[in-house]
Amino acid sequence: MEDYTFLLLIAIILLSTKLFGVLSAKVHLPQVAGALLAGILLGPTGLNVLHSTDFLAKTAELGVIILMFTAGIDTDLEELKETGLKACLIAVMGVFVPLFLCGGLYFVFFKGSFTAYDVLKAAFVGSIFSATSVGITVETLNEMGKLKTKTGTTLLSAALIDDIIGIIVLSVLSGFSTGDSKVLVVLLKIALFFVFVCAMAFVFHKVFVMISKEHWHSRRVAVWAFAFCLIMAYCAEELFGVADITGAYFAGLTLCNIAKSREYIAKKMTVTSYMIFVPVFFASVGMKTNLRTMNSHILIFALFLVIAAVISKIIGCGLAAKICKFPGNQSLVIGIGMVARSEVALMVAQKGMDVGMVDESILPAIILTVIASALITPILLKFSISKGGSLE
Repeated sequence: MEDYTFLLLIAIILLSTKLFGVLSAKVHLPQVAGALLAGILLGPTGLNVLHSTDFLAKTAELGVIILMFTAGIDTDLEELKETGLKACLIAVMGVFVPLFLCGGLYFVFFKGSFTAYDVLKAAFVGSIFSATSVGITVETLNEMGKLKTKTGTTLLSAALIDDIIGIIVLSVLSGFSTGDSKVLVVLLKIALFFVFVCAMAFVFHKVFVMISKEHWHSRRVAVWAFAFCLIMAYCAEELFGVADITGAYFAGLTLCNIAKSREYIAKKMTVTSYMIFVPVFFASVGMKTNLRTMNSHILIFALFLVIAAVISKIIGCGLAAKICKFPGNQSLVIGIGMVARSEVALMVAQKGMDVGMVDESILPAIILTVIASALITPILLKFSISKGGSLE
């Protein structure tokens, strides 16, 4: 007899993640925090009514692919061009300082040896905290009327570039995690992947421009775009050994400046993803976080990881902003504005676990750091703006 339990599991996940998402929004936290909390409370840590299954794992994987595809579509290339080198420098520092600091902390805490495998695992943990989620920053700056300032625009552009660099770093790390000991072979595959991306982007951008002239509001456009996303995700993983979410992101980036179709596709994909796939992804991450297994060593690591995750962005991005001739208080605001982590950090963590580069035992520390960064950012941002005066 066929088992229909998966229907009940989906219903529980959708209801609980939505309920906790609404509650978290009420206290000015991102809804992702509520969705994670729902998974934690209903998983092994709490009531133990939700358990990971192959169906939920595949659904969650689709959720993360759609999230990255939508992130690519929402990238504003014109905004990136306006801020140019300043945003690039801030983004580069915002990626590599957390990568080395958080990765180094993991290496020291878990007594890694200087083998390629241990260094790669440390780098993967560091890469989790390289990406920035500026949703909270945008909300805070908008509330204070500072979003349209030069500082606000530079901060947002740096966050976009930050994500792109983070995805490239993930591509390199996931390429090496396949177990291929030939460094040149891995680098060649990654190089070929980006050649492939450029070729596909050139062809399919023209195809979708032609389609959008007459059929931009047709549901078929959204279906074709999603199919393109899935093909790119498949090719990235299967042909080049690069993370599937990297292929999905660049598929979205290909379509990000196609006038009317961009907004229509993004709208349809957002509805599709948040109807089922994304809640399952966040709940599944929460389910894998068993706080009952946390020992004092992991708890102390989590505390230091929160400190490293916050300090690394403030120092890295703030110092880069200072080099770019921003005044002291504006440099601090830019650094603090890049502190929050969210969806991308969780996606990288999930990918790291899939390829055996991130131990499931440290997932509680990662989750606590992501939530803590989301809590700390608006508090520090409001304090620094109120004490530092006006922003340009």
